[in-house]
Amino acid sequence: QVQLVESGGGLVQAGGSLTLSCAASGNSFSITAMGWYRQAPGKQRELVARITFGRTTNYADSVKGRFTISIDIAKNTVYLQMNSLKPEDTAVYYCNTDRTGVAYWGKGTLVTVSS
Repeated sequence: QVQLVESGGGLVQAGGSLTLSCAASGNSFSITAMGWYRQAPGKQRELVARITFGRTTNYADSVKGRFTISIDIAKNTVYLQMNSLKPEDTAVYYCNTDRTGVAYWGKGTLVTVSS
């Protein structure tokens, strides 16, 4: 089992910034990548950004140039720096990883961007 604990969500005005963190614990020794997804009300969960332990990244087109994903491998912690936030970024953000073909999710952290 892998446990993922997110932190850093909150309320911010449009144009502002937030940083999310997600720490993995438990049987995390086979993890090779971590990522962030989000789900807005009435919408499907979507990939925001993903990073491998080799530090290869990919981003959703909607966040490119505004969000930065990074990882501290020694701490098994992934970060999402979110700048120039827009109201449409409002969602619950979920941390994700997989190990031996099994996907693991955090409980999510709410990000609300006011206009």
